[in-house]
Amino acid sequence: MKLEVQELRAGYGAKLVLDGVGLTVPEGSIVTLLGPNGCGKSTLLKVIGRLLKPKSGNVLLDGKAVHACDTAALARRMAILPQLHHASGEITVNELVGFGRFPHRTGLGVMNAHDREVVAEVLRMTRLTELRNRRIATLSGGERQRAWIAMTLAQQPQLLLLDEPTTFLDIRCQFEIIELVRDLNRRLGLTVLMVLHDLNLAARCSDRLVTLKDRKVRHAGTPQEILRPEILREIFEIEAEITTGKDGVPYFIPTGTARNPQEDRQ
Repeated sequence: MKLEVQELRAGYGAKLVLDGVGLTVPEGSIVTLLGPNGCGKSTLLKVIGRLLKPKSGNVLLDGKAVHACDTAALARRMAILPQLHHASGEITVNELVGFGRFPHRTGLGVMNAHDREVVAEVLRMTRLTELRNRRIATLSGGERQRAWIAMTLAQQPQLLLLDEPTTFLDIRCQFEIIELVRDLNRRLGLTVLMVLHDLNLAARCSDRLVTLKDRKVRHAGTPQEILRPEILREIFEIEAEITTGKDGVPYFIPTGTARNPQEDRQ
């Protein structure tokens, strides 16, 4: 599934957050949005996921405008996991994941044998089978996040939108989530567009990185093309050194904040 964003303008009330944004996410790729707080990363995901209506512009899935699609049909092709999500802590992992089958249910909406097979397979893929009867409130942060991702996978989407899926997780859990996303991408051919704040994690798992600042897309390219001192200085106002790991992935080491030329003249 190819995702295209064309000349998108969006915001909240009179406040414009995105202005003329264009973006292409190739089928089967992982693309990560990077940028400072408030630059519009989450807003862009919300517009693509139809949680927010754009002021103008288009979001196309395989050439068809998402805002013209039938809701249930779109939910069978695209799933979104916002940064903030909530469910009763009393429900079980199995019940939460089962919610992802709603777009596929017919009649009275009761899960059939196929639905249960899909849920079981998703639990296996996300290493949650042994936790399926645990209440959400009893899970660790990483286990809970895997359960939410499992719920979106139960929709059997072709495109997955993730807004900061590693937020509030410790380092080990962050790596587990990122490796899970990468594994699902490789095994299922799942197209992924996500927001991350950790540049090194983003470089590790992404095919392409996209930077946003001042309501616009500034750069798009491979991790090797984007993790460069001059780009990090422009986007994040930091000085950094770039090194390359044995796997060929670039990693950045912050060395200080970038000086503002106007401050030097004062």
